[in-house]
Amino acid sequence: MKKALIIGGGFAGCAAAHQMSQLSGWDITLVESAPFLGGGVKTHWHGGHPFTYGPRHFLTQDDRLFDYLNRLVPMRRCQEHEFVTYIEQDAQFYNFPIHKDDVQRMPECEQIEEELEVAHGAAAARNLEEYWIGSVGRTLYEKMVKGYTEKMWMLPEARMLDDFGWSPKGVALKEGPRACWDSAISAYPVAPNGYDDYFDIATAGTKVLLNTTITDYDLEKKRAKINGDWHAFDLIISTVSPDVLMGPAYGELPFIGREFLKIVLPVEFAFPENVYFVYYAGGEPFTRAVEYKKFTGHKSDSTFIGLEMPSLTNKLYPYPIKTEIAHAQEYFENMPEGIVSIGRAGSYKYIDIDDIIDQAMVMAEQIKGGGLDHPVPIHGDWFRDVAAEMRAANAA
Repeated sequence: MKKALIIGGGFAGCAAAHQMSQLSGWDITLVESAPFLGGGVKTHWHGGHPFTYGPRHFLTQDDRLFDYLNRLVPMRRCQEHEFVTYIEQDAQFYNFPIHKDDVQRMPECEQIEEELEVAHGAAAARNLEEYWIGSVGRTLYEKMVKGYTEKMWMLPEARMLDDFGWSPKGVALKEGPRACWDSAISAYPVAPNGYDDYFDIATAGTKVLLNTTITDYDLEKKRAKINGDWHAFDLIISTVSPDVLMGPAYGELPFIGREFLKIVLPVEFAFPENVYFVYYAGGEPFTRAVEYKKFTGHKSDSTFIGLEMPSLTNKLYPYPIKTEIAHAQEYFENMPEGIVSIGRAGSYKYIDIDDIIDQAMVMAEQIKGGGLDHPVPIHGDWFRDVAAEMRAANAA
C-alpha cells in the first residue's frame, strides 16, 4: 500500500482526495490547519443566511466538469446572472461587461463612440491597460476598469498586470442580452449548506486531520512532521503556496487577500432582479457587494450582503504578473520528484473551481499511468498542457 499526503483541505485538497480515493493501492492522509474542510468555499451562516467568504459560484465551459460536480452535489444553474458597476462621478450603475447600450447614458458618450470607432484591437497588448484601451478606448477604460483594477490588486498602476487572460467577463464590449455568461455554465449548489456535502464525500476514503499543522518538511525524502512525529510518504500533494511548502528559498510569493463585512438588511431583496454582484470602481474601500440569496436560493424576509475589501492580511489571489509567475516557476523547477502542487495557491495561478477539479483529474490519470516518475513537478501550465492533450485524445 502506497501512502499519499495531501496538504490543505480546501477545494483543491478535497478534489485531490476524491480522485486519489478512486485509485487502488493508496492510503491517503489529508492535513488541514482549520477545524473544517472546504477553506473559503465552506458554507457559514450569519443571521440565518448561508454564505461563503467570496461568491463561490461554479463557472465552467466544460460540461464534463459540471456533470462530475452535479452528480455529487446537485447544482442550480444561474445563467441569468448579471453584474453592475457603480461609477460615482456619473452617479450611475452600468453593466459589466461594459454594454454598448449603456454608452448612450454616459456624459462622454460622443467621445467614447469616437474612440470605439478607432480602437485598434488588443492582439498586441502587453498588459491589461493596453488590452482595454485597444478594445474600448481610453475613456471607458479609465471610467470602468482602471480604478477598480488598481483597488482590487492594491497596485499603483493597472498596467502592472501583464498576465491577464482572465480579465474580461467574456467580452470587453457586450451587445444584446446583459447576462454575463453566454458561453459558460454558471451554477451554485441546491443544498442550503452549499458545497459542504462534497467535502465529506470527497474525503470519505481519506484519513483527515483537522486543526493540525505540519511543522517541518523533508521534501527530498518526502517526509512531513505531523503532531511532533516524522511520517514518510510515496507522494505529497500540496495545495499551499510553494514558498510555504519549500520555505522562502527564492523569496516570498505575493498574494492579495480580502476582508469581508457581513450586512443583513430588512428587505427581501436589495439588488435588482438578476443582479448578483455590484462592483465599485471609485474611491470606496470595498470592491464589490454580493447578494448571496441570488446564488443560494435562500428564502427569508431579510437579505444578506457581503462587502469585500482588498487586504494584505490573507492570501487568496496570486498576482497575474509575469515576473511573479516566473518567481513561482523557480520553486516548481526545484521541487523534488513525487511532489505535486495544485490549486490556486499551489499552482500560483488565478484559477477557479472547475480548473481545480480538472487538475485533480489530470493528476489521477498521470498517477494511474505511472507519470509521477517524471522529473518535472506537476503544476500550473503543465496541467493545462496535459489536460488539453487528454481532451484531444478523448475526442479522437
